[in-house]
Amino acid sequence: MKNALGDTFADRQKTAAEAKAALLARFKPKPTVTDPALKPRAEKKAEELARVREERIAEKAAKKQAQADAAANAEAARLADEAAALDAKRGERKERKALTKAEAQAARDAKYAARKARR
Repeated sequence: MKNALGDTFADRQKTAAEAKAALLARFKPKPTVTDPALKPRAEKKAEELARVREERIAEKAAKKQAQADAAANAEAARLADEAAALDAKRGERKERKALTKAEAQAARDAKYAARKARR
């Protein structure tokens, strides 16, 4: 079969090799184009790690503060109980003193009345 274009065997071989190379080039990996707005994976991981650390530090501080508040509240409650007990004790003592004073006054009055009655 004669070619109307006048191609030689070498031309056909060259064309076939170019076609084959073009076919193989389709399967070669192409260089990736990365968006400059995207951050590298290591940067994202570092940011996430920093965020998690900050959250944990905040949680730890909140927990420590809650424990300190609970301890302060317990101490305040203990002091209030001690003050109430002391006030109750003082009240009882005042009551006893008042009764004793009243009894002593009554005894003095009785002695005075008895003396008056003897005269």
